Amino acid sequence: MGMLGKAELEAMIDEATVDAYNEDEQLTGLLTMLQENLDVPFTTAVLGVEVTVRGVDLTPGGQIVALCSRGSIRQSIEILELPLPTPAPEGAEWIDAYRHWAG
Repeated sequence: MGMLGKAELEAMIDEATVDAYNEDEQLTGLLTMLQENLDVPFTTAVLGVEVTVRGVDLTPGGQIVALCSRGSIRQSIEILELPLPTPAPEGAEWIDAYRHWAG
């Protein structure tokens, strides 16, 4: 799937945040869309190391993070910083929408 244009991303953000009154609620709406639509697990390379992305979560500080693992090691990586594989997993357009919203 190619990169979506600004209008498509904004339409997705509107869909995710339709009932949201503040930034926290918008963030929760976007997280929900990511949890529902992002096809996990998928593998990607972080600093040249292959990791498995098992899901997404929200930190107490209000960042959406990817829950990554490699063997027995678990690490959360801010989804804004997460490199995506090619081809990107199904639902990755929601990461683009979140990045657009956060930007």
